[in-house]
Amino acid sequence: MSDLVPADTTEDIRTRGAGVSRQVAVLPVGSFEQHGPFLPLATDTLVACAVAREIAGAYPVHLLPPVTISCSHEHAAWPGTVSISSVTLHAVVRDIADSLRRSGVDALVVVNGHGGNYVLGNVVQESSARGERMALFPAPEDWEAARERAGVVTSLLTDMHAGEIETSILLHAHPEMLRPGYETSDFVADDRRHLLTLGMSGYTDSGVIGRASLGSAEKGKELLASLADSFGAYFSLLTSDG
Repeated sequence: MSDLVPADTTEDIRTRGAGVSRQVAVLPVGSFEQHGPFLPLATDTLVACAVAREIAGAYPVHLLPPVTISCSHEHAAWPGTVSISSVTLHAVVRDIADSLRRSGVDALVVVNGHGGNYVLGNVVQESSARGERMALFPAPEDWEAARERAGVVTSLLTDMHAGEIETSILLHAHPEMLRPGYETSDFVADDRRHLLTLGMSGYTDSGVIGRASLGSAEKGKELLASLADSFGAYFSLLTSDG
């Protein structure tokens, strides 16, 4: 689990910063919430960190440690889930961005691993409106491109939680974290129009919505590679003079 925390020294950051026209920091934001009986509570954090590490391996970015607890209120019916308010998450990301700018890093990419962190979109929009450089990654289009490249069968609608994508990424990046049972836990609930009112427990008894049985390490590797490629457009946008 040591790869969740960057090993950079302050001199590493100084050297990397001297070689780029504009410094970009990458902040993984995960969650601590139920992911069925076979994936750990930290799944979203593990996914966000895997994506961020892949980015850091391809681009000269300042990789930050993850935010590990976020807005998981829809999962409150399951033991182990912990949440903070959207106001708190908004403030945490704002404070991190402000601190980075004071140290000369004026662009921040938030790598979001949890779909319930709706407020992160507001943080980025508000920051951009103030003239600050911030982006939210991956967008649904980036996930769709990754899904197609990796041969993920399940649609993004169906693959809602603890499904093919998350299982694949963990099979590739952290296979030691999976428990038995993902091969037999598929459950589909595509009509979730009352999710905000009912929470996840209104749609699934197990906590799973997706087809985890279709996951594979090979798909996980390709998902991450595709996302790293997609990040290039974000890096160019944030480092341009426009």
